[in-house]
Amino acid sequence: MTAETVFLHLRYLLIGPYPNGPLAGAALTLWMALLACVSATAFGVGAALLLDRLDDAPRLRRLSRLLRGLLATLRAIPVLMLMFWAYFLIPIALGVSVPETATVVTALAAVGAAYIAQSMEAGLRAVGTGQRNAALALGMRPAQALLTIVLPQAWRIMLPSLANQWVSTVKDTSLAYIVGVVELSTAASQVNSRTVAYPAEVFGAVAVLYFLLCSAIEVLPRWLRAGTPRTQPVRASRWQRFLRWRARPSVGAVS
Repeated sequence: MTAETVFLHLRYLLIGPYPNGPLAGAALTLWMALLACVSATAFGVGAALLLDRLDDAPRLRRLSRLLRGLLATLRAIPVLMLMFWAYFLIPIALGVSVPETATVVTALAAVGAAYIAQSMEAGLRAVGTGQRNAALALGMRPAQALLTIVLPQAWRIMLPSLANQWVSTVKDTSLAYIVGVVELSTAASQVNSRTVAYPAEVFGAVAVLYFLLCSAIEVLPRWLRAGTPRTQPVRASRWQRFLRWRARPSVGAVS
């Protein structure tokens, strides 16, 4: 009976009333998380690269401090409070209506970009300065050395922390209930209000859906890392080293 109750409302948990109504449930959670993760990654990496360039310009140190202060403020503000301010205070201050889904995505992307910028900055610093100096010695411009030499290595370093931020963004979509967005956890609450006798089964199914979404994100950095060129040469096998040794001229050979 309990399994039948869960399967009866499974469609609503997955897509909500769509196509006869707005998209909701797990599909809306995935869509909001996708938009927020892509935007946060783009703006976070861009902010880290901008800070790297600003630190090299003594005249722009004040702008660098201002940007760091903004990122620190976003990291200090709870996501729930940012959603609340954006949805209720912006219409009062500016007199314009703010869409619920856009408010959630913007808040998640802003906070995620602040964290990703810090992780990316740490990844850029983890790459030795010798890499950049060698690129500059070869005639590359500073921006070219940053984008082609330092950034690919920093990207591989920061992939684990990037995956953590993506997973956190997926779970933070559950805070969208404050502005009335019917994402997965809100849909589960609505289903639970209909079937109050089976809350464990309903929220157990929701936990499985969250687990599947987060597990898929955990695999994504491994795929990205596999597609990124390695900075270290592949170690030769014993047979290859033997052939190289055989190809060397003997010490006593006369030219």
